[in-house]
Amino acid sequence: MSYACPLSFENIDSNISRMNSLMVSSLVVTYLITFNAVIVYFLLFDFSMRLFCQKRLSLINNLSILIKKSFKLKDKFADSGAKRLAAYFALFFLLMLVAGNNLNLYIFSIVIGSIFLICSLMDAFLNFCVGCQVYFVIKKVYPSFMS
Repeated sequence: MSYACPLSFENIDSNISRMNSLMVSSLVVTYLITFNAVIVYFLLFDFSMRLFCQKRLSLINNLSILIKKSFKLKDKFADSGAKRLAAYFALFFLLMLVAGNNLNLYIFSIVIGSIFLICSLMDAFLNFCVGCQVYFVIKKVYPSFMS
């Protein structure tokens, strides 16, 4: 998602973001198999820490940084505004999963979880961030969005 003209003028490491997506995907798959609500609550807490507090409080982000350092991967930067909007979308999906779980709507949870999983896996393996694409479209229409 690294474009020549960054839209928020802040960058994040795309490798860490993709590792985050892979870990989130594995946890969502585990949730869809077990319907253990603790997994969704953990993800909700982790995303909240990343979005509203400090990234260093996120266990998933810290694990991604550790993996990146251990494999000695080089930095690959992407626009942070786009990734931030994608994280808000993920938070929305997680809230929907919590609602579906609390209301015992398992088919609803499977559908929402599958959509979330597809988006997350596309980011992890194909470096195609659906939330980022939405961000770039919105940013063209409303240049001051998330500034």
